[in-house]
Amino acid sequence: MTSPHDSTKCAEHHDLVRDFGGDRPRIVVLCGSTRFYEEFRRQNLRLTLDGAIVLSIGWETGADGDLVGADGTDEVDEVKARLGALHLRKIDLADEVLVLNVDGYVGESTSREIAYATGIGKPVVYLHPVQEEARA
Repeated sequence: MTSPHDSTKCAEHHDLVRDFGGDRPRIVVLCGSTRFYEEFRRQNLRLTLDGAIVLSIGWETGADGDLVGADGTDEVDEVKARLGALHLRKIDLADEVLVLNVDGYVGESTSREIAYATGIGKPVVYLHPVQEEARA
């Protein structure tokens, strides 16, 4: 038995999550340093209560040694690279990016995500005001 979703042309037939009926909620992806996990949690709750679909980070610590299955430096680097690539796919799905620039901090990975989002035309919003030159 086949379904319309068996086709690689599924996107031609309907928009993402339109099947659930009504207007699709906006999708917001959170970007920022994992050291600010509590801010990720706060913003996730705030946006969810506001009716948004929230895409966020997949782990709650910035400590490299805490990555699941990461036993050595090479493995940690590989896991971080995979998670970074996955986060870019979340940006692809999102309608907008919310940068959690706590205390003005925007690290290397977050800067790369901002540049990617900007490059594909996604709106980028910052939690706290930033200097214009900091808006990669």
